[in-house]
Amino acid sequence: MDPRSPAARAAAVSCALTLLATLGACGGGGGTPGADGVGDPFFPRLGNTGYDVRHYGLTLGYDPGSRHLTGTAVITARATKHLSSFHLDLEGLDVSGITVGGKAARFRRAGQELTVRPADEIERGDTFRTTVRYSGTPRTITDKDGAEEGWLPTADGALALGEPAGSMAWFPGNHHPSDKASYDVAITVPQGLQAVSNGEPAGETTKNGRTTFSWHTAEPMASYVATVAIGRFEMRTSKTADGLPVITAVDPTQAAASKKVLAKIPDILKWSAYNFGPYPFSSSGAIVDREGDAGYALETQNRPVFPGAPDTGTLVHELAHQWFGDSVTPRTWRDMWLNEGFATYAEWLYEEDHGGDSAQRTFDALYDGDYYEDDDDNEAIWAFPPARPTDAAVISDAPVYDRGAMVVHKIRQAVGDDAFYDIVQGWTKTYRHKNADTKEFTAYVERHAGGERARAKVARIWGDWLYGDGRPDHR
Repeated sequence: MDPRSPAARAAAVSCALTLLATLGACGGGGGTPGADGVGDPFFPRLGNTGYDVRHYGLTLGYDPGSRHLTGTAVITARATKHLSSFHLDLEGLDVSGITVGGKAARFRRAGQELTVRPADEIERGDTFRTTVRYSGTPRTITDKDGAEEGWLPTADGALALGEPAGSMAWFPGNHHPSDKASYDVAITVPQGLQAVSNGEPAGETTKNGRTTFSWHTAEPMASYVATVAIGRFEMRTSKTADGLPVITAVDPTQAAASKKVLAKIPDILKWSAYNFGPYPFSSSGAIVDREGDAGYALETQNRPVFPGAPDTGTLVHELAHQWFGDSVTPRTWRDMWLNEGFATYAEWLYEEDHGGDSAQRTFDALYDGDYYEDDDDNEAIWAFPPARPTDAAVISDAPVYDRGAMVVHKIRQAVGDDAFYDIVQGWTKTYRHKNADTKEFTAYVERHAGGERARAKVARIWGDWLYGDGRPDHR
């Protein structure tokens, strides 16, 4: 056959198409890029699609004097689609090399997005390992509400806080709460300093004037509640009556002021478990840094972080988050009230059970505008409904906390105490170590509210209190 003839050309094209189809079926050239964001309503570029992280192995070294961080992140993930490339969230820091499956991968940077193109495409369902080597001066990120997060230098070290997007300042990953994973973290610091993280200690070694502290977190953890605290701490490990390790790390300047309140941790955990269900993690505790190192407390998993000695109410709040936020984690940042409403209501319940105001009296004070000394603070509760924050700048505002707690109290009123505590404990059991959103919560409550009358009552709560604008009538 003449190779220049139309018949020959048609045969060649047919052969090429057959070859391409065969390659596609075998995984050659059939992959697509994972998206650079999961489409969160308030943080659309946060997180990534195309894979599910199963484990982070982080090896870090930090010098407080120069504020220089070196890191190697080994990320084990399962592909949820056939991938030709995928994204990681990483703010700042210099990447020196990436491998996927042991082979060098190409990569490029664009803002917080680190795009990785592996040497071989990744089939859907495959588990793959990505290693990222990086270094630099990690950034402190100013959130949209003005709070600082990310990597915060302190007087004698550093503190890493992640809500909502700060963790990408110190390690690459899929930094959206909908993707939780287990962690192993090893931090090397100058000898004489300590490095504390989530989970339980997994070893400590000193060599050439530097000490490495290793920590293991077996239960799934969202990256925004991952933490590292570097500095001088008084470390103490004790156990609750049922054998749960309680690990505290306290800056020496806060030791005296913290001693009495931190001693309440076992009793608070026992009270919380009685009301909310079994404690969801394998250890508890607290990290207390100096006042001013951070402007807020945060429910970092296993051991919350406090800027100075906490009061009892704040300790109850952050420990309640271990159930509401850390174990049952919001599916999107619009669902923040599920964290903060329940943690705030835990404060009300604890006060009610320990000789203080009843939850009803606290509710009434908020409703009547008598709770805060400042009238503007009382009025701020009604700025927007808890399940419909207007934007990312207000997800930590009073309607999410106070009015969120009022929603929880209205549920308790509607169904009665027995059904209420069954709902709360069933909710934390059903979604233990999982993600959930507001729609799933309201459906769960309606299914377990009791009879038709109770279901009708809670349905009205959603319209008036959870989604409704303004100050509802509750008399």
